[in-house]
Amino acid sequence: MKFVISDSKNGKSYSKTVEDAKSLYGKKVGDMVELSGFGLSGLEAKITGGSDRQGFPMKADLVGTMRKKIFITTNRKKGTKMRVSRRGNTISVETAQLNLIVTKTGSANLAELLPQEKKEEKSGGSIKEEMIKQSLEVAGTTKAAEAMSKEEFKKGDKKRG
Repeated sequence: MKFVISDSKNGKSYSKTVEDAKSLYGKKVGDMVELSGFGLSGLEAKITGGSDRQGFPMKADLVGTMRKKIFITTNRKKGTKMRVSRRGNTISVETAQLNLIVTKTGSANLAELLPQEKKEEKSGGSIKEEMIKQSLEVAGTTKAAEAMSKEEFKKGDKKRG
């Protein structure tokens, strides 16, 4: 199960994947949860929502664990309703993601417990250029791939297009 934990102090959210979340089965949207059993010591959070394996969101006022088709009003036209599928408010085996808001922090900061992964910097070329370079490398023509990364090729490409 994946946790998306929001920190209301700094406005950032962190994600954590948990293998065994059986202790949360039966809890409902709006309940308070201790996160010390999941490697986040001293944190207490409120369940604000979630979604199931197929991506259907949980609805706080829909009782149960089953997915149900319900009518909801829309803002498109006055009086119109749509029939949509929503998951009940109780956490079960089918729940794939939980949204949590931290209400009580411990001695450690949330940013320290869950460091964000740094994104890899790309070479600055377009996606098309990267795909051509990769296919040339796979084909075994490394000279063409090296020529692709040189500045003359990029300048010539800009003159044409």
